[in-house]
Amino acid sequence: MIWSVFMGTILLILSSALWGLIHSLMASLKFKEGVLRMIGSSAMNGYRLGYNLLSVVSFLPILILAAVLPDKSLYSIPEPWVDITLIIQLMAVLVLVVGVFQTDIGSFIGLKQVMGGTTDTNIVTGGLYRYVRHPLYTAGLVFIWLTPVMTLNRLVLFLSLTIYILIGVYFEERKLMREFGNAYEDYRLKTPMLIPVLFKRR
Repeated sequence: MIWSVFMGTILLILSSALWGLIHSLMASLKFKEGVLRMIGSSAMNGYRLGYNLLSVVSFLPILILAAVLPDKSLYSIPEPWVDITLIIQLMAVLVLVVGVFQTDIGSFIGLKQVMGGTTDTNIVTGGLYRYVRHPLYTAGLVFIWLTPVMTLNRLVLFLSLTIYILIGVYFEERKLMREFGNAYEDYRLKTPMLIPVLFKRR
């Protein structure tokens, strides 16, 4: 039993690492430039949508592995604290929804690009983005780590996602600096990355 749990954990780590590597590679500017040279600028309009769909579909096998592999219970949050965590998780989901809409949901998904529309080239600094630079990542981390029942497989999965998010934020920040320059640097200096400041000085 212990050996099967150990092997399942290793398989889950490797599959999560492979997903993160492929996902990060496809999001890199060099990879996009290579795809652009191969398929042309007009076909690149569907890249964002295809990237998002592939990310979701390719992550499903990892979720299935986490559900079917031998597992071990670590802890469960008791009453009444579990009710508080569920409320905070619901709030995190609302933040995710609001954050997506504030970043132009059509561009975020990739539908606007497919339809031939132009994406917003300005930095979003209002709404949730006034308090934290990456509210979607913050809400996602809050949601997964407040899961009421924690198992070994979930712990491995959540640790993998957290590491991926932290690495992804680093490279995303570099990309935004190249794209927006001093404007993003000013925003970065005034607004925290992941831990929001609820009361900012005017």
